[in-house]
Amino acid sequence: MEEHAAAYEPLTVERLASLLVSTSEARRWRLVAEFLEEYRWEPAEVRPGLLDVEPAPTGDERWDVFLAALAEHLAAKDGRGAPSWVTTRSLRQFWFPFNTPAARVDAVVHAPAAFRRRGVYVAAQELNVA
Repeated sequence: MEEHAAAYEPLTVERLASLLVSTSEARRWRLVAEFLEEYRWEPAEVRPGLLDVEPAPTGDERWDVFLAALAEHLAAKDGRGAPSWVTTRSLRQFWFPFNTPAARVDAVVHAPAAFRRRGVYVAAQELNVA
């Protein structure tokens, strides 16, 4: 019997959201790092397809909004407009995922616009994990 390896497919933001459901915060950040690494390696013409499909809710509004900010941020870095689904997601209360005094100050100063606009304060270098 011949074995066939599954063809590689990069992680999409839709699939990332499904992986974030009911898992630890540490694992969530590892999954985000994996997504960012895969996104960086994909050709420019493939990248929009990784962001275009609206992800289902993760069960945590903060992470749902984080994914919208991430999709807008990555699209902007590639010189494209954000996917249409991101416009409806924002927080009513600020969220500092890395909540130490130094990280809060850094995030207030350096959070990318797509994140600040939605109330998610994460410094840009935190998104350069890969």
